[in-house]
Amino acid sequence: MEGGKYLLHCFLLALLTTKAASHLFQSNANANRKSYIVYMGDRLKDGASTALLHGSMVQDVFGSESKTVLYSYKKSFNGFVVDLTEEEAQKMAGMKGVVSVFPNEKRKLHTTRSWDFMGFSQQVERATMESDVIIGVLDTGIWPESLSFDDKGLGPPPSKWKGSCQFQPQDNFTCNNKIIGAKYYRSDGLFLPDDFESPRDADGHGTHTASTAAGSLVDGASLYGFGSGTARGGVPSARIAVYKICWSDGCEDADILAGFDDAISDGVDIISISVGGGQTRDYFEDAISIASFHAMKNSILTVSSAGNEGPGRSTISNFSPWSLSVAASTIDRKFSTKVQLGNNKIYEGVSINTFDLKNKTYPMIYGGDAANTTSTSTTSSRFCFPNSLDKNLVKGKIVLCDTKRSKGIGALLAGAAGTVARDQDGIDHSNLFPLPASCFNLVDGRNIFQYVNSTSAPTATIFRSSEVNDSLAPYIISFSSRGPNPITPEIIKPDISAPGVHILAAWSSISPVSSVPGDNRFVTFNIISGTSMSCPHVSGAAAYVKSFHPTWSPAAIQSALMTTAAPMSSGINMEAEFAYGSGHLNPLKAANPGLVYDANETDYINFLCGQGYATRLIQLLSKDNSTCPKDTNGTVSELNYPSFGLSTSPLKPFSRIFKRTVTNVGSPTAVYRANLSFPTGTLKIRVNPDVLSFTSVGQKLSFEVIVEATMDKAMVSGALVWDDGEHKVRSPIVAFI
Repeated sequence: MEGGKYLLHCFLLALLTTKAASHLFQSNANANRKSYIVYMGDRLKDGASTALLHGSMVQDVFGSESKTVLYSYKKSFNGFVVDLTEEEAQKMAGMKGVVSVFPNEKRKLHTTRSWDFMGFSQQVERATMESDVIIGVLDTGIWPESLSFDDKGLGPPPSKWKGSCQFQPQDNFTCNNKIIGAKYYRSDGLFLPDDFESPRDADGHGTHTASTAAGSLVDGASLYGFGSGTARGGVPSARIAVYKICWSDGCEDADILAGFDDAISDGVDIISISVGGGQTRDYFEDAISIASFHAMKNSILTVSSAGNEGPGRSTISNFSPWSLSVAASTIDRKFSTKVQLGNNKIYEGVSINTFDLKNKTYPMIYGGDAANTTSTSTTSSRFCFPNSLDKNLVKGKIVLCDTKRSKGIGALLAGAAGTVARDQDGIDHSNLFPLPASCFNLVDGRNIFQYVNSTSAPTATIFRSSEVNDSLAPYIISFSSRGPNPITPEIIKPDISAPGVHILAAWSSISPVSSVPGDNRFVTFNIISGTSMSCPHVSGAAAYVKSFHPTWSPAAIQSALMTTAAPMSSGINMEAEFAYGSGHLNPLKAANPGLVYDANETDYINFLCGQGYATRLIQLLSKDNSTCPKDTNGTVSELNYPSFGLSTSPLKPFSRIFKRTVTNVGSPTAVYRANLSFPTGTLKIRVNPDVLSFTSVGQKLSFEVIVEATMDKAMVSGALVWDDGEHKVRSPIVAFI
């Protein structure tokens, strides 16, 4: 009910931008009056009598005084706008037929939601140093003409910048004071026809991630009206350096390393990389892990995507402790797409369908009954994979498919009018398709299948999508890769979650909306999902923290982001911290965390020693020919990490002591008290000391966390919160089998 009122209010305000807006400024004639909306529910059948009613009601309130109705709503609902004093508004509210009377507040259009959803509005405090922060984006390149990369108001690049722009006259690629550097890497020298031999983005992915992190403000952005609002990055004044490492056939490790190499040398402050996958490898057999280690050594934080292989256990692809791994969570926006069958039954599925069939019905056919017998079998055609369908049977029809994984490509190639998919996976978010489409769970999918087989001439139509509120948000989406860390399980990964579902951001004007060849929709903003989208949210937040604290180490920034994250519910996310890490990103609080768990190269070297790395390798990694300390006990419990993880055997009592040190970055004199939360009967947690008294900024104090338990569950979570009355520095404590 409340959501319905909210939508009505938004609709009312949208209408006010026309005629009512021009009258709004005239209300200053009487200082005691201001514009009010009188809402009266559903519309009356007769528009003329509605206007008369509104005039009569105003006359009843004002008597002989002449007062004009500023605007009458009579096409879709019943209401009007009029200038009233507070007392007159109260009188109007008591009149028959009035649902509510409320001030006509001047509001900004809704933003593209993700930043505002986290409480990070356009009006947050900004550091004067924000324009000195440089985010290096390693991705598919960038579309420089996008309004998101307009450099209006920005001066020359910071003096620390050492990079360059690979100008390519053949495609008119240039940099500016927003995109201050751009390079591309293709180690094998093989450029495919769909690729630009330049930093220009032919895919859209890199443009989307860069604008999410640091895009300039763009009013009126949307995807065919969906997600309408002001598009912006987390740090609109920050600079972007582009390193094109990915092409239409993927991203090679050699190019990833080359991109990192340049980015570190060029002087970027934050590296954002939404790339991963492949085999699970040791820390120093993985290109991103290796490169991010060297970034850390040069005081650069690497923010990486967790991966899109969830919800299986240990599917996370970026998990080194010296980088920040990001899971994908939802925002309060989702999309639904209805399908009406020939029997008039309507089913509500999911997709982002911008097509409008104008209620026209089309014949319907099951993919399994339309096999292209010259190249495939009925078993394959039911999935509607490319070239599996008989064009003569499918053309001009809506085809029912047994999976959404075909992405509508097979149906498009066969000339279908649309596609309906039924699947058990990935129905918790909406995808784009190159033709009208909607996806259903197996229950509704079975009903649709039964209908198709119950009549000789089945028909259907697919409606344009609706944008609706998701009241359960935020929660971790199914595709987001889960922990535990496959190499060092006690290092809890992912580290944090951020919006990664239905994110509107800038797009390459040459890439189709669905990224499928043959889709003739080309736009400047697009809505897509993935941990690739959550990663740049954290990159932008990291840059925001960096702008206030330019001397902080990568670990300090990582700690600030993690310990200020909003706790999430294991009731919605059954994998708990292995789904969302420390919680949901809160950029505003991260700039003032109170305490940080800092770490440097030596700390990570000691960690690697404890993991059994040979002295020879350690000496190659370190600056000073380090050797492993003799007292290293082989555990990870002494790495100064902002979360606590321990693995054990079932039904066997165990205890673990974690040693940590926190640095005061808040008030010079502060007293922090330890607050513990954990399930009784399973975990027992103590902190020694449980009070930390600081007398100066930068002071470091150490403590121990002692965990005892007998595990009768696969996973149990608790938390330690250091609280000084102003800051709540929260760290999850996770025991698992």
